[in-house]
Amino acid sequence: MSTDDRRGQHAARRPAPDPLSPVRLGPVTLRNRVIKAATYEGLSHRARVTQDLVDFHVGYAKGGVGMTTVAYCAVAREGRTDRHQLYWTDESLPGMRALTDAVHAEGAAVSAQIGHGGPVAEPRGNKAPALSPSRFLHKQSMSVAHQIDHAGIARVTEAHAEAARRAIATGFDAIEVHLGHNYLISSFLSPKVNKRDDEYGGSLTNRARFARDTLRAIRDAVGDRIAIIVKMNMDDGVPGGFWLDEAIPVAQWIEADGTADALEMTAGSSLLNPMYLFKGDAPIEEFAAVMPQPIRTGVKLVGKRFIREYPYRDAFLLEDARQIRAAVSMPMILLGGITDRASMDLAMREGFEYVAMGRALLREPDLVNRIADEPATPSLCIHCNKCMPTNFTGTRCVLVDRTTTRSSGWGKPESYVG
Repeated sequence: MSTDDRRGQHAARRPAPDPLSPVRLGPVTLRNRVIKAATYEGLSHRARVTQDLVDFHVGYAKGGVGMTTVAYCAVAREGRTDRHQLYWTDESLPGMRALTDAVHAEGAAVSAQIGHGGPVAEPRGNKAPALSPSRFLHKQSMSVAHQIDHAGIARVTEAHAEAARRAIATGFDAIEVHLGHNYLISSFLSPKVNKRDDEYGGSLTNRARFARDTLRAIRDAVGDRIAIIVKMNMDDGVPGGFWLDEAIPVAQWIEADGTADALEMTAGSSLLNPMYLFKGDAPIEEFAAVMPQPIRTGVKLVGKRFIREYPYRDAFLLEDARQIRAAVSMPMILLGGITDRASMDLAMREGFEYVAMGRALLREPDLVNRIADEPATPSLCIHCNKCMPTNFTGTRCVLVDRTTTRSSGWGKPESYVG
């Protein structure tokens, strides 16, 4: 089917659905089309689920989302971007089951974002080298990511499949496979980071091989027992990086492979340009305050070169995501600046089946319920992005005092669940 045919097909669809109506996503039925986007919570401890992490996601379930996303569940120890981050150990599984049970009790579905941090991973905390398609100096952390070899690629591919199996075993309704932000698989897609000269480098076909093989391994492992969402960059936000002209054919290959139930398009590079995804203010002072020395001083002195500022507007990824939408027929999730009923309805009119909300829900976890009661309800999020540095101490909106609802045991073994 040509791009024009697909565009015509979407234009001829039934009238835009109500974003708060039930919908299928792979094998699961969601009570509405609103997904809490993956925002790293900073609430796990030594790769274990804490009561605060459970409460974080139960809050969004009570607040009305169709599905909430647990982020970030690394597929390997060395793939974590924080030393306390979840990964799929035997010890973590009871807590994950407790979390999914608690979310289900409130009527929402729950997804696990899985992936490998690659060059974005934190080697000191992980006590293991960060991995990358090619040797890479991470200037901000002053650490070197090592080139992953063929055995490592095979190991990480299978680790994704095993994470998907364990997600099923612990009650998750969906997994979100992270192919964005220059995490490991995304960095293979990027010609800026991937300088290999073997079958994983050079042409787009080669650079996409790791992504496609990993998705195939996941699908072969789990079949249709769990929904598979692919979160993939459209634009790294850096010169010479992965961009829309390459994202379109990769999306088409994923659709043809039959390895995903939905696509969620994103942008930016946690490695090279982290604010490109978020738009809005760049809180440099707040970032510096949570960094150890000497990184703190470096952020204060030259942070504006790395933590850039981009103007915010609602539905800010729509223009690019629309081009992916025209090129594929599979279900899609619109991410980026979804803040109110108007932006939800816009996404539906543009042919997207679901929307993902992030910062607006951090400010107001019950926003979906309030929009259901009064469609004209505005979001109170001001896109100051001061929530971003809080992921080191528990992700939250700094404009709302929720300290009284946080369990006193956060970050301590007695706060573990399961």
